[in-house]
Parts: sequence; structure tokens; C-alpha cells
Amino acid sequence: MKKIAIIGKPNVGKSSLFNRIVGERDAIISEIAGTTRDVKIREIVIEDRKAILLDTGGFDNSSELFQEVSERAIESAENSDIVLYMVDGRTLPDDEDRKRFFRLQKKNKNIALVINKLDNDKLEEAMWDFASFGRSQVFPVSVSHNRRVGRLLEWVYSKLENINKTEISDSLDANLDIGLPNDEIRVAIIGRVNVGKSSLLNALTKSERSIVSPIAGTTVDPIDEVIEIDGKKIRFVDTAGIRRRGQIEGIEKYALMRTEDMLQRSHIAIVVLDSSEEFKDLDEKIAGLVDKFKIATIIVLNKWDKRLKEYKEAVQSVREKFKFLYFAPIITLSALTNQRVHRLYNEIFRIYDNFSRRVTTSQLNKVIAEAVLNHSLPAPKGKVIKIYFAVQYASAPPKIALIMNRPKLLHFSYQRYLINKFRESFDFDGSPIILIKKMRNRNGENSDELDALRNIDGLEEISQFDDSDFDNDEFNDELDTDFIDIDSKEI
Repeated sequence: MKKIAIIGKPNVGKSSLFNRIVGERDAIISEIAGTTRDVKIREIVIEDRKAILLDTGGFDNSSELFQEVSERAIESAENSDIVLYMVDGRTLPDDEDRKRFFRLQKKNKNIALVINKLDNDKLEEAMWDFASFGRSQVFPVSVSHNRRVGRLLEWVYSKLENINKTEISDSLDANLDIGLPNDEIRVAIIGRVNVGKSSLLNALTKSERSIVSPIAGTTVDPIDEVIEIDGKKIRFVDTAGIRRRGQIEGIEKYALMRTEDMLQRSHIAIVVLDSSEEFKDLDEKIAGLVDKFKIATIIVLNKWDKRLKEYKEAVQSVREKFKFLYFAPIITLSALTNQRVHRLYNEIFRIYDNFSRRVTTSQLNKVIAEAVLNHSLPAPKGKVIKIYFAVQYASAPPKIALIMNRPKLLHFSYQRYLINKFRESFDFDGSPIILIKKMRNRNGENSDELDALRNIDGLEEISQFDDSDFDNDEFNDELDTDFIDIDSKEI
């Protein structure tokens, strides 16, 4: 597929055009110069033609960080098939813009000058000020008002290659749900500012995909990269570093929202901790986001070459600080020196398999029977609790329903006991387990739901349970008949 790079100075509307073409608010937009720093990449479809669209950072040499952003933008443009060079039509032409434009013109014949922020016909007269750029592919537009953007897209379309319509349909179907292909393992890298998330992404992808800087808050937009290992695709997303709530300002508020959005779309979270210093309370709060979205987890102790504690002591500190992630494996590495980074690939595949694991109903019920035999169900105030059967009705994350008579009376400690038994019997390492307590109401209104559960995995053995086993006449309306999520922090 051909690559299309959108480049230009800060605040000319590059990210707005990127969002307009993609069809959603993907890139963060702000009046603050330098909002976009890394190169944001998305696969797009224009009618029957596909392409890779790149949103780059603005040209700005005011600091070492932004100089690197500028160099990355130029590099992206030089490696692209189509270049959309954007300028602000409300300002006079800039000599630096002209020099860059002519430089790229010599290397890429498919380059267009996009004069943005021309909101009316009178302003369009200003386009003649840019005649010195000397190109016939000049497009006066107003991205914010969607004015004449269609003409620009027609020109872009003419430079793309035809592809198979079935391929497009399949691509659109795959992206219909969350904007990402379904055949990828989606891995979000999260943590505090400056714990080494961007360095880890670069080490995993073996590229300079994400800009690394000692300046806190360098990464704002989530930066993703897809790699393929042994025929399996992994999409890594480097999310913005998170600060204390009182320190979050401006565009970082949007970055935090985008981080949560990416976590909601991910299968696995890599929680990056800095092993060269004591863990912070903020580390615990950030890890709590993983618990919120119930995704698989790997804990990475980065900067291990500068570690503060030896392995046993460091692991003990993690387990004490992050008790609710007791199921997450811990890996020590140094993204900067590439020490043990390669171990993460196999770990990701293993944890994803566990996260997606389905256990048959007969296996679950065998574990339940043994668990109850070893530790009888409690009978609070003489009320007998019965678990009729268990069934896994979903995976990623695994969700197990307990069909029983008195769901509200089953104490969380016994739920934790059952989950531990499931973990002993099946490999759910790295994945949360969501336990659901379910009863049928006394009027039989949710019998269809019960039938649906019975049909999962071909539950022949469930037919032994008669509807009369549900002692619904003993219950009053205070009993909850809906699914109840058990807080994994308590389990």
C-alpha cells in the first residue's frame, strides 16, 4: 500500500486533516503548538483504494525535542509515496516552508500544497501569495469547515492503486467494531511519565518508532506499531505517561482519556515500573486502570540495569503494592540495553492464550465439586447455599457463571477460593477471571437466559438439573436476579 504523509509547521491543521480523512477524532487537536510529536499511522480506505496515512509533528527547531520531531517528519515524508504539505493560508509564505517543499519536490513528484484555513471566497484570494511554490497541485481548503477537502481527496485517490473489493469489505468488517483488525493481539504499554515506555516500544519493534526524551510528557497521542512474529501480529501501543491528577494540564487531559480508550480496546496491558526507584502510589493507581477494564496483564520492571533492589526483594515489593494484580507475571528487563526484552514476545503469546482460554462445562463442574467437597459451602443463619452448575459463557476475559439458589449469600472469600481453584486446575496466568453469580427468578422470566447457558459447549450434563432444584419460592424480592460482577481486587 502507498503511504501518504501530512507535514507542515505546527498549528496548520495537520491533525484536523488526518481526523477528517480517517473519519474520527483519532489524533489529538489543540491550539498548543507541538501537540503532535510522534508519527501517528492509520490504514485508510478511500472508495475502493487503500493507503497508509501518517500524521507527523510540526517543523519546529526551538528545542532539542522538537528538532527531533521535525527530523522524524521529514524522514516520514521522504519515505512516503504522496506528500500533503500544509500551510496556513491566513499567514504569508515562509522561506523555510518553500525550502522544505522544493527539497521534497525533487524527491517525490506526488506532492501537493494544501493551503488550509481559507474559510471563505475572499480568503481564497490569499492563495496567490503561495504562487511562488510553483506547483499545479495546489488545494485551497478549510478542514474545519470541510470546504473543498473533497477535491484534495480526489487527487489523492487518483494516485492510489486499485485493490480487490472483497479485500476492502473484509477490512471494513474487521474494523467495524473498534477500528482495529480482529487478527491482532493488542498490547497497551502504560505507566508513569519517564518509566521507559517509549524506549520499550522502540526495543520491541526494533525501530525508533516513538520519540524518547527525558522531558516528562513527551508522548501525548498513543503511538502504535504492528509487528509480526511467527505469523502472529502484535499491535503495540505506547500510551501517554500519566501524572498525578493535580499535575495534568491542557492536552495531557485528552491524552489520559485516550489512554483509557486504548486500554478498553486492548487485550493485554504491559504495566511498566521503574526498578531504579521506589514504587509510587501513582503506580498503583495507574495499574488500577487495568483492573477497571479487566484485561490481561504483564508487569515489567524496567531499568533493571540500574535496579534499586535485588530480584526477590523487588518481586516481593510488587506483590505487596499491587495485590489486585496477583495473577500478573513479572519480567525484569532494560529497554535501553535490550536486556531480556526478547522474553516479552513469548510471554505475550502465552498470556493471550490464557486470556482467550475456554474451559468446558464438565471440567468446571468437576473443579466445583472437588472444591465444595474440600471446603463446604457456608450456610449463613442456617440458609443452605447450593451451586447447581458453573459454565464459562465468555472469554477474553474468561467469565464464569455460577448458577445457584442464593447468589447474594455467597461471601467474596468463598468466591476467591473458587477462583483460586480454577487457577490451580487451568492455566489462567496473566488473565483476570470474572465470576458471575446467577439465579433464576421465581416467575421463570429469565428461563431463556438459563436455556442459553445450558446450550453453551453442549451441556448434556446440565440436563440432570431440574428447574425444581431452584428454590425460588424461598426468596423475596431483595435477592438480585441480574449478573453481579465480583470486584477482582477482593478476589
